[in-house]
Amino acid sequence: MMNDPHRPSLRIRIVFGEAGMIGPGKAELLERIHRCGSIAAAGREMGMSYKRAWELVGTLNAMFRAPVVESTRGGPGGGGAALTAAGQEVLDLYRAFEREASSAGAAQLAALQSCLKDSASEH
Repeated sequence: MMNDPHRPSLRIRIVFGEAGMIGPGKAELLERIHRCGSIAAAGREMGMSYKRAWELVGTLNAMFRAPVVESTRGGPGGGGAALTAAGQEVLDLYRAFEREASSAGAAQLAALQSCLKDSASEH
């Protein structure tokens, strides 16, 4: 879906008022933490500082009723991080919302795209 540079795509940010927000960046961070098993490694893959990655995890953990990421301190065996069941649920719900919004709005996205200038005819 995201591979075609000419196809419109959605970048959805869900704002919960004062409680906070979740969007594509935080969702990607959660996915990478799940895959890497590390907040630092996930942040590095995204070109994000260690501090910023930890701040976002702290924000997410404070937003939801249960923590979304659990981490263990580094040491001789090294530290790590994993999504909690709540974290996996939040990520799954966000990604499902993205898919449903994209599907529901496909006709409007196509119509909007048809309104764009044809850049090839401008040369």
